[in-house]
Amino acid sequence: MPLETTKFDIQDYLKTFEQQAAYIEAALEENDPAFLAKALGDVARARGMTQVARDAGVTREALYRALSETGDPRLSTFLGVLNSLGFKLRIAA
Repeated sequence: MPLETTKFDIQDYLKTFEQQAAYIEAALEENDPAFLAKALGDVARARGMTQVARDAGVTREALYRALSETGDPRLSTFLGVLNSLGFKLRIAA
């Protein structure tokens, strides 16, 4: 009997602000810019990409490109997205 699987969709696990924050924190800890951009994109899609783009001051299409696995968002875009999602970047020693 073959093993039945279902497709994993991160959106199923990004329903609350706390889940979204934990995901972005975990992405930051990986020290992988591509993964961090993808995680921000996942959270932005969970919230609604159009509104996040508007709040961040970029077009929806530009935000999709910047936050894709191959994207490389500018610092201003990165900070704009964090701000629009209600997150703050903090540095700790």
